[in-house]
Amino acid sequence: MPDPSPSPSNWRDRLIPLAATPPREEPKLALRAELRETIPRTAARWNGPTSKAATTATILNPARHSLLRLAVRPVLRGARGWVTTGVGWTTIAHQRHRLGLGAAEQHWFAQFTALYRSSVPAETGQDPQWYTLDNFDNPLLWPLLSQAASLNIPLVGSRTTPEVRMAASAQVSLDLARTDDGVVVSPRVLIDEASVSPTHTRALGTHGLYSLSEAAPHTLTLAPLSAPLPAEYADLLSGPALRIPRSERAEFERDFLPALVERLAVHSADASVRIPEPRPTTLVLHVQHEPRHVMALRWEWEHVRAGIVPDLAAVLPEGTLPADWSIDPAPGGISGTGGGSLPAPRKLRDFDAAEFSTELLPTLRNLPGVRVEQHGMSPEYRHLTGTPIISVRAEPGTRTDWFDLGVTVTVDGIQIPFEPLFRALARNARRLKLVDGTYFSLKHPAFAPLAELIHAGTDAPEWETGIGVGPAQAGLWRELADQADHVETDPAWQLLVDALTADTPADAPEPEGLAATLRPYQRTGLGWLRFGYEHGLGGILADDMGLGKTLQCLALIRHARTQAPETGPFVVVAPTSVVANWAAEAARFTPGLVVRTVRGTRASGEDSIATLAEGADILITSYTLLRLDAAEYNNPARPWAGLILDEAQAVKNATSQTHARVREFPAEWKLALTGTPLENSLADLHALFAIVTRGLLPPAARFTLEYIRPIESEPAGISRGIGAGRGPADRAAHRQALFARLRERIRPFVLRRTKESVAPELPERQEQIIEVDLAPAHRDLYDVYLQRERQKVLDLLDDLDRQRFIVFRSLSLLRMLALDPALIDAEEHADIPARKIDLLIEHLREAHAEGHRALVFSQYPSFLRRIGDRLAQAGLAWEMLDGSTTNRQDVIDRFQNGDAPVFLLSLRAGGVGLNLTAADYVFLLDPWWNPAAENQAIDRAHRIGQTRHVFVYRMIARDTIEEKVLALQRKKAALFDAMFAGDDAVGAALTAEDIRALLS
Repeated sequence: MPDPSPSPSNWRDRLIPLAATPPREEPKLALRAELRETIPRTAARWNGPTSKAATTATILNPARHSLLRLAVRPVLRGARGWVTTGVGWTTIAHQRHRLGLGAAEQHWFAQFTALYRSSVPAETGQDPQWYTLDNFDNPLLWPLLSQAASLNIPLVGSRTTPEVRMAASAQVSLDLARTDDGVVVSPRVLIDEASVSPTHTRALGTHGLYSLSEAAPHTLTLAPLSAPLPAEYADLLSGPALRIPRSERAEFERDFLPALVERLAVHSADASVRIPEPRPTTLVLHVQHEPRHVMALRWEWEHVRAGIVPDLAAVLPEGTLPADWSIDPAPGGISGTGGGSLPAPRKLRDFDAAEFSTELLPTLRNLPGVRVEQHGMSPEYRHLTGTPIISVRAEPGTRTDWFDLGVTVTVDGIQIPFEPLFRALARNARRLKLVDGTYFSLKHPAFAPLAELIHAGTDAPEWETGIGVGPAQAGLWRELADQADHVETDPAWQLLVDALTADTPADAPEPEGLAATLRPYQRTGLGWLRFGYEHGLGGILADDMGLGKTLQCLALIRHARTQAPETGPFVVVAPTSVVANWAAEAARFTPGLVVRTVRGTRASGEDSIATLAEGADILITSYTLLRLDAAEYNNPARPWAGLILDEAQAVKNATSQTHARVREFPAEWKLALTGTPLENSLADLHALFAIVTRGLLPPAARFTLEYIRPIESEPAGISRGIGAGRGPADRAAHRQALFARLRERIRPFVLRRTKESVAPELPERQEQIIEVDLAPAHRDLYDVYLQRERQKVLDLLDDLDRQRFIVFRSLSLLRMLALDPALIDAEEHADIPARKIDLLIEHLREAHAEGHRALVFSQYPSFLRRIGDRLAQAGLAWEMLDGSTTNRQDVIDRFQNGDAPVFLLSLRAGGVGLNLTAADYVFLLDPWWNPAAENQAIDRAHRIGQTRHVFVYRMIARDTIEEKVLALQRKKAALFDAMFAGDDAVGAALTAEDIRALLS
C-alpha cells in the first residue's frame, strides 16, 4: 500500500489540479429557441416546409398569434455566430468526433430527443429539424434546460428574438373586477414576481409558459409554472378579457366562480368581487360491493385546487392502511409534497372484505379530509371477539382403540359449524368467515390444541374417512381436554390416555418359554412393548447399545405367540451383518419358536416368502432383501404379527426406496430398534415415526417449518454477538419451548434408557484422545492438498445441494490423506511414513502383552488392510470384517472364541449389531462427523456381558481435518442430548457452514 503522506516535493503538484478552477471553454453547441409560424397544409399545397421563422410583423399581429409556435434546435458556432448548417436533431448523435463534442454534451442532446419523443411522437408533417415545445407536456423539460447551462450549452435566440432567458418560476391567476356593466375576468401573469403582458404569453403544455417582451429588441422568456395550468385554461392567457354582463353576474358567481376557484388562483385586486373559499381537497374512497363477498376499492382526489393536493400521509396517517397495500404515483397534472399519490385500487374477498368493513371502514369515515362512498348492497358483517367456548367428546369408533371426535365451538353465543372450522384450521387459516358474514380469529390460544390435533391426524389413514382420535393423539387429546370448557369421554378412552401419558410404563414378568431372566429395566421395557403391541401402537425402543433390545423384543414375541399363535410370524428386518446374530439370539432365548431366515430373493431361486412364513414364528430378513422382494409380503396367508426394524437408523432417509417399502409394509404394529434415533437432524426422528406411529407428528413439510428450521437453523442477519440484541436469548427460549413440546409429544412412544441409569454394574468406559503429529513429508503433502481442495470446495458451497458429491469427495480425500498418504497413491507416496499406523502398532503390542484384545475401526477398508500387513510383520494375529466379508458369523466366532488379539472392522460393516465383548480395547482411527456411528462401534465391546473395563482411544492427526471433525461431533451430539436429555442445542445435517469450519 503506498505511503499516504505526500513528500514535500510533490504535494502542490497533486493538489493544484484539484483546487484550480477549470478553464471555461467557448461552447461549441447551443440550443436555439425561436418563434416559428406554422404553414398549414392545403389541397393546393401539400409539400414543402411546415414552418418558417416568425417575423416582427407576425409577432405584433394578434390575429396571427394562433400560428406561432416556440421551437428549438441545436446550432453550431460558426465564424459569424450560431449557424444551423451541419448539425440537426437527426444527425447530432453520430457527430461527436467531427464536432469535437464531449460525452456529456452529446448525452444531453440524446436525452432531450428521448424526452421529446416520449411526449410528442413523430408524425407526418412535422419539421424534423425543429422540436416545437407548445405541446411538450412533460415537466422534466425544466431540469433538463437547467442542466444545459452547467454543461456549457447556452440557450440562444434568433434575429427576431435575439435574447432568450430562463426564469425561475411563473404564476398564472385570474383577476376579477366589478364594473357598472358586470364583471371583467382578466388573466394575470407573474414571472419571477414581475407582471408581464398576458397578450404576448403562451402556455408550454400544462407545466410552463413563454413570454415575449413588448419593446424591441424582443426578449423571449421561458419559465416553469409553480402550479400546473389545466389545458382548457391556456386560451385565457392570450385571449381578450372576459366580460360577464350584469344580468348574468349572479349566475357566474353561483355556478362558475366556485369551480374557477378550485382550479386556478383567483383574486380581486380592487376587492370589488367577493372570492369564495375553495372547498377543501378531499380523498374519496369508492367502495363497490360485488356478489360473493367481494369488495372493490378505488380512491380519487376531489376538489383539487390549482393541481396541488395534500400529502397523502397527512390525510391517511401512517399505519391506517395495511403495510402491504401499494401506493400509485400521482396522475399527470397533479403535484404536491405527497406527489398526488393514491392507494392502488384493489379487491377484497371473504374475511378480508369483512375485516375491512367492520374495522377499517369506520376508521376511514372518521378521518378529516376523507369521504367514503359505498355503491351496491353492503353485506351485514359481524366480528366475533369473545373467548371461544369449546366442548369435546370422544365416543367409541369402528376401529379398535380409535374414538370418534366431536367438537362444539361457540363464540359470542353463536355455535360455529365444525366442518368449515375443521377445513380452516387444517389449512392454517388466520380467520374464518361464515356464510352469514360472521367472522372471527383462529389465532386465539383456545384453538391451538384443536389445530395441532387436526394437523397430526391428517397424516393418519384413519382420518381419510372421518375425524377420530387414536392412541397416537393421546397427548394432543389431553391438551385439548385441558383447554376445553366441557369434556365428555368414554371410560375406555380415558384409561388408554392415562396409561399412555403415565410417567413410567408398568413392568411385565418374563413370559413362559423365555430362556432368560430379565433385568428390572428389561421387564419395564417388556411392559412398554406389550402395551403398545396390544393396542396396535408402534414406537421406538431407543435404549443404549448393549442393553438387550433384542432380548426384550424376543420376550415380547414369546408372549405374543402364546396369546395368539394363529397369527402370522413377526418379521424382523436388520442389516445384513446382523441377520445371523438375530437368528442365533432367537435360538438361544426362545428355543420353542420357529425361526426362519430369508437368504436371498425369489429371483435368485430362494423359497418364496409365503413358503418361509408358513408355520414360522419369526421371519428374519435384511433391508436389502425386503426392498427387492417387497411385493412378496403384501398378501400373507395369515396377517403379519408385526414388523421389527433393528438398527432402524438404516431407514432414516424418508426419500429412499427402503423407507418407502418399510412404511408401506402391511403390518398393524411396527417397532423401531435403534440406540441413535436421531443422528443428524430431527428429520431422522420424523422419518422413523412416519413408519411406526403415523399421525403422531405433523406431515414432513409442516414438521420442517414448525420444528426443524427453528431448532436447527440460524436466522439471516446478525444472530449472535454485538448487534444481535435479544435475538439469541429469544431464539434459545423458543427452541427450549419447541424441544419441550416435541419431547412431550413423543414421550409415550419412545423408550430410552442409558447404561449409566439402568446398568450401574457395567464396567466403566474410559475414553482418551491420542494426538498424532504427521511426519514432515506427510505434513507438506497434506498442506498442499488442503489449499487446493479448500479453494475448490469454498467456490462450490453456494450451490451445495447440486455440488454435494464433489464437496464430499474433496473432504474424503483430506480425511484419507490425514491417515496415510499411501491411500491416495500407494506407489508415489510409498516412502512417506504414516505415524498413525506406527503408533497404533505400538499400542496394540503393549495391549497384547498385558492380555487385552482390541477392536480397530476405520471408515476405509484399504487402510485396515495396510494395518493388517503391519500386524503380520509384527507377529500379531488378526481378524477382519468389512463389506466384502461373506462368512461374517464365522469371522465373528473366530474372534470371540479364538486367540487373535486384534479385530479390524470397517465402521459401516462392523459398527452395528455385533456382540464383541471378548475385546476391551477400542481404537477409532478416523473420526466421523456423526458421533452416533462411533458410539455404536464402541458399544460392540461396552455392552451387557462385558466384565472388564473398556478403554477407548480416538487417534487424531494434529492440525488436520480430523480435529475439525471432532468439533463437529460435539455439535451433533448436542442435538441428540437436547432431544432425549432435555438440554437446549442446535444441530443439523452437514451444512455449508460446517464444511467451511472443516476447511478452516
